[in-house]
Amino acid sequence: MPLEIVRNDITKMDVDAIVNAANSELHMGGGVCGAIFRAAGALELQEACNEIGHCEVGESVWTDGFQLQAKTIIHTVGPIWRGGSHDEEKLLHSCYVHSLETATSLNCESIAFPLISSGVYGYPKEQALQVAISAIHEFLMDHEMLVYLVVFDKQSFGFSEKLFNSIHQYIDENYVEEHNLNYSRNRAELQQEIQSQYHFEEESLHEIKRKSLVDVLGQIDESFSERLFYYIDEKGMTDVATYKKANLDRRLFSKIRNSPDYTPLKKTAIAFAIALELDLDETKDLLEKAGYTLSQSSKFDVIIQYFIKEENYNIYEINEALFAFDQLLLGA
Repeated sequence: MPLEIVRNDITKMDVDAIVNAANSELHMGGGVCGAIFRAAGALELQEACNEIGHCEVGESVWTDGFQLQAKTIIHTVGPIWRGGSHDEEKLLHSCYVHSLETATSLNCESIAFPLISSGVYGYPKEQALQVAISAIHEFLMDHEMLVYLVVFDKQSFGFSEKLFNSIHQYIDENYVEEHNLNYSRNRAELQQEIQSQYHFEEESLHEIKRKSLVDVLGQIDESFSERLFYYIDEKGMTDVATYKKANLDRRLFSKIRNSPDYTPLKKTAIAFAIALELDLDETKDLLEKAGYTLSQSSKFDVIIQYFIKEENYNIYEINEALFAFDQLLLGA
């Protein structure tokens, strides 16, 4: 299953487990930790934590979820930022790995993380985000689980300012609002175009009539599924590698595999194009089979075009950008 970045209150996530950014003593703290304690029932949760007693930095322990929708709380202790030269990255990576391993041992199918250590512990948000996504991505390549990375607001999200500015400039240069499109052609030009189109369609109909039904049916385009699996074979990819790189659920991929006429959502079709590292023409070709296209009047589409032109097919980085610009995410 995929990774999804969501803006929400982590205590309200309807998942099997949520992760608490805890302190080593497992006492009720501030920020995310305090919010989780209050939502779960501070007295009950503190009593359960007291029975465990302690958790090392980079490790994880678990308790019941008590009054939360999540049945389990996984407590992990992130590192305090000391400039980056005290194994902070290794320890933060370990927080995610151990939490995911704990969730696996508890047979959890879904889990929600905060951006660990990025609050009062001072870990730079952009770097904290990259560590989180790297660790979760590594885990998902070998496991099936729905993983949420939950941020409370945009200030809690650490997207690269340099990349944001680059994408913003690209949008400014390429995004065209629909109401600003130029329809200033004169009436004669429009009439000529309509007339030409009419003659073309009339000739096309005469051409079709001259063909047998078998000939016409033979011209029907292949389905999205057929073109997708053509590209998977052409790129030398396996099914598993494809749906994992596309940040998609195995069950959805199986549905597409077993339903030749399946029409995916646009964001799903684009996720496959990114996973297969299709160029812009190939991407448009795949989208066309599902009845979609890329438009200069859609910020979502323009951002996708930016990454394809840059030959950056990291779907997690693309989703970070889409999230930063308030767009739908790929996959998931």
